[in-house]
Amino acid sequence: MTLRNILFAGAVGFASVAMGAETVRVELKPSDKAPDIPKEIYGQFAEHLGTCIYGGIWVGEDSPIPNTQGYRNDVLDAFRALHIPVLRWPGGCFADEYHWTDGIGPKENRPRMVNNNWGGTVEDNSFGTHEFFNLCELLGIEPYLSGNVGSGTVEELAKWVEYITAEDGPQAKLRKENGREKPWHLKYLGVGNESWGCGGSFTPEYYADVYRRYQTYCRDFNGNRLFKIASGASDYDYNWTEVMMKKAGHNMNGISLHYYTVPGWTGSKGSATSYTDDDYYWTLGKCLEIEDVVKRHMNIMDKYDRKKRVALLVDEWGTWWDEEPGTVPGHLYQQNTMRDAMVAALSLNVFHNLTERVKMTNIAQIANVLQAMVLTKDDKMLLTPTYYVFKMYVPHQDAKLIPLEVEGPWRKVRDGRMVPQVSVTASQKDGRTTISLTNTDLSKEAEVEIPVKDLKLSKVLSGEILTAADIRDYNEFDKPEKVTLQQFSGAKLSKDMLKIKLPAKSIVTLSLQ
Repeated sequence: MTLRNILFAGAVGFASVAMGAETVRVELKPSDKAPDIPKEIYGQFAEHLGTCIYGGIWVGEDSPIPNTQGYRNDVLDAFRALHIPVLRWPGGCFADEYHWTDGIGPKENRPRMVNNNWGGTVEDNSFGTHEFFNLCELLGIEPYLSGNVGSGTVEELAKWVEYITAEDGPQAKLRKENGREKPWHLKYLGVGNESWGCGGSFTPEYYADVYRRYQTYCRDFNGNRLFKIASGASDYDYNWTEVMMKKAGHNMNGISLHYYTVPGWTGSKGSATSYTDDDYYWTLGKCLEIEDVVKRHMNIMDKYDRKKRVALLVDEWGTWWDEEPGTVPGHLYQQNTMRDAMVAALSLNVFHNLTERVKMTNIAQIANVLQAMVLTKDDKMLLTPTYYVFKMYVPHQDAKLIPLEVEGPWRKVRDGRMVPQVSVTASQKDGRTTISLTNTDLSKEAEVEIPVKDLKLSKVLSGEILTAADIRDYNEFDKPEKVTLQQFSGAKLSKDMLKIKLPAKSIVTLSLQ
């Protein structure tokens, strides 16, 4: 049953359930026909924006901050624990002003540029193609390249692909002169970014033709096969998807979609750390609306691609709040509270159920920008509550989804949206069952009952919980573990039933065998 169907079922039963004990029943329905959860659902996004790259990931080989080949050691270790499958770079809006030849060769010879999109800061291009692909190679990450369509040329993008992937030829010769003998592997190629806006202000009709032209000249070299991704819509722009699928669907492997949990694009977006309980519940309702949005785009795609050959990639998603006071305007540095962790968990639960089309998602962004995994300050680094959600969910990567139904109370929030008290996702891999549960209620514990008679589960191997004394709690550099993972022992397994006491405002992951 989809989240929307569960919503209606839960809403009908809300009064009777909510008036009694807060009991939630989860029916697991494992099936050989259930899809696997692509690990790419856990993709990340790194843009040349604020201190995401410089200071967040890259400090250079001569930095006093401990590093490996210029990459921060503390950040490398944090990323390794997440098993990051794919990383999108160099933007974002930055991508359509980025000229890749500025970022190769000796660093002292690389030209500087002004980052017009993000604060007008000077970009010295010390982190370029080699630095990005070497980082991906170091961590076993699949690169996802965003090409410049807005201010670039067909020739420029074609040569970049050749520089990265060709064994021989003039671009391969240049790459070798710059210190890289063997080509890198490149699978994912984005042809522009937000082409309806910062990527060129195109109409969908015009961009469809431009996309077809650009992708024609991005060729496969030496067995490297490109997965070509068209710049897709912003949240509710269904016409963009309609036009793109109609005019260029047969020329693409995937199309993107951007959806942010944001109150609006004009005026204040609200504080990341100071908000009311009502604001918190509204945020979860806005976050969960992504399911309906994605499904509407999927339905449009089905009209032109019944065999579901074209993937939908939600390659920018997450919360977007006001910048922290005292930080550089345009650098989008925001704190990350337990509310953001809730958004991460609920969003991932939705994505798990939409993988017939959604083959990749990329949270924005990996370091120091928007809903980041890590925050850095000089030689210090901390892990955010969102980081811990991604760490808890690692066992779901490439695991077989267990379809399920949830019966429990729902809350009607501002603007008429509905939020379940408990959201659940489950999967199986390598003989282990992983169940992740989120209790969105700020004050009420949930008694969760899961019949397991047909699952042949014998024991709870481990449990982890992420919670906080207050939903507004977050980690600071002098208190880096205020919100962190703890062992969870509130699950009891009998022959026929798994019972879980799920504390208020908590996220729990259980591993069972």
